[in-house]
Amino acid sequence: MPLYKSISVNTQTTVKIWKIEESYDDLIAPLDLKSNSLERVMGMKSELHQRGFLSVRHLLREFGYTDQDLFYDANGKPHLKDGKQISITHSFTFSGVIISNNKVGIDIEKQRDKIAVIAKKFVDYEFNYLKFDAEDYVRKLTVIWGIKESLYKLFATPGMLFREHFLVIPFTFETSETVCWIDYNNRKQRYNSHYLEFEGFTCAYVIEE
Repeated sequence: MPLYKSISVNTQTTVKIWKIEESYDDLIAPLDLKSNSLERVMGMKSELHQRGFLSVRHLLREFGYTDQDLFYDANGKPHLKDGKQISITHSFTFSGVIISNNKVGIDIEKQRDKIAVIAKKFVDYEFNYLKFDAEDYVRKLTVIWGIKESLYKLFATPGMLFREHFLVIPFTFETSETVCWIDYNNRKQRYNSHYLEFEGFTCAYVIEE
């Protein structure tokens, strides 16, 4: 399938989402992959992961980039050769890329009940406004996880913990954005975060002001 969603967040920032319906062969055929990218995709045991990896390269093409324009640092954070900021995600049948002039992070998650079982591992302050018996409890947990995962990707700093160092301000589904904070090593910083839902998935992304 071609592009699923394209979101112009502002003049400097765009999000693009791909719904992965193509076969591995159809995805890889038009791509010109670097040798290490080809080795990486060939070494993946799951075809789902292979197709996710390849769909991200199709999203790069939608932005006007190729696999040759993308590289990763020692912490696994992706970068573009032209200096633009990029973050990448894929989950099951969806992948997403955000590109901006500012630092960014993005995450897509499938909404699943089992997130409630691990909530205590990544939620602390947010329990003050979450209601365990609310119909949207799992959906809200998924947004919180997505925002915190996006913050983690933005920083790519070993030692950061979702529960202790990231905080998400109360939000509703009537709006599609909220504020989040990082509190790490005496550093407090505020970020704008956005979220949307589609076909049982949640996409969240964070932008440095």
